[in-house]
Amino acid sequence: MSTDTIVSTPVKFTADAVQELHRLMGEPGFDQQQRLRVGVKGGGCSGMTYVLGFDVPQPADELFVFEGIPCCMETAHQIYLYGMSIDWQGGLNSRGFTFTNPNASSTCGCGTSFAV
Repeated sequence: MSTDTIVSTPVKFTADAVQELHRLMGEPGFDQQQRLRVGVKGGGCSGMTYVLGFDVPQPADELFVFEGIPCCMETAHQIYLYGMSIDWQGGLNSRGFTFTNPNASSTCGCGTSFAV
């Protein structure tokens, strides 16, 4: 596993996303060994789906920190996600993390799937 933390972050988080992630990390029983994994996997209605969740870093991961949030991303995923912004929507009609990806050529209606 890489022990270096990269200086420029491949993705950014809005203030609302940072606040929600800090809230989640402050929950009782949160495993402090885990990092926020940002990535992609095949599937979804547009071809690729975003991955966002807490996980233990793996050897193929790049590590970075954004406003006190320790993150990891598989190095190969950066080509799909570099420059992406992640937001938190806490409203009644829309609740959850949303993704604005400048690398996506198209997205689905739910906003969790994209094509490049």
